[in-house]
Amino acid sequence: MCRYFIELAYNGSEYNGWQIQPNAPSVQEDLNRALSLLLGQKINVTGAGRTDTGVHASFFVAHFDSFTLIEDTLTLTDKLNRFLNKNIAIKRIYPVKEEAHARFSALSRTYKYYIDKVKNPFTYPFTFRVRPLPDMQRMNEACRILFEYDDFTSFSKLHTDVKTNNCRIMEAYWKEEGHQLVFTIKADRFLRNMVRAIVGTLLQVGQHKITPEQFRRIIESRDRGNAGTSVPGNALFLCDIEYPDYLKC
Repeated sequence: MCRYFIELAYNGSEYNGWQIQPNAPSVQEDLNRALSLLLGQKINVTGAGRTDTGVHASFFVAHFDSFTLIEDTLTLTDKLNRFLNKNIAIKRIYPVKEEAHARFSALSRTYKYYIDKVKNPFTYPFTFRVRPLPDMQRMNEACRILFEYDDFTSFSKLHTDVKTNNCRIMEAYWKEEGHQLVFTIKADRFLRNMVRAIVGTLLQVGQHKITPEQFRRIIESRDRGNAGTSVPGNALFLCDIEYPDYLKC
């Protein structure tokens, strides 16, 4: 049995997230079908995590096991890209050690959320617009509060199957990039709906609906009902996942 990592990107607009679901299109299902056909064996890919409905990934990692050695991963990459629809792009496939796991071996994940400051007909499918525009300095003040905590129950979807709501946030900041405000957050793991809930609550801070100190109390309450409304998923991108170098063959 040989294990491989597959790096890809996908436009999540037409998918109900990464993970296979009954009667709903998913990236995982399309990838399983394509690999199984091309390799002539049943393939089940395991992703680095779940993305919500409509959320995108400019960088995503999954692993799969093959009963036979894949001697030419470049050719397989090319065949996959020709077989899969326009919403999924395979970047590369490479062998990894047997213990490598796309989800559990990951050291960190990074997401970005994009807000357009002005109306733009060319970016609207992948950005969010809010009025009034938020105060970025005030939101960054609230971002620094995130580093003081590890329990983010207040930003988690209710009734999930995880054992703990603890996460270690490594980066969290807003930055102005041209006509956009971009939020970047990096952590060892994320809860379901966590980034969208954090962004929604930070926007309340930026629009002076709550203070940074109230943002702190929302975290401490461990109550999703106290946090802001989740922002739409179309402007959220998983953009980086880090792994230990020793996992590569």
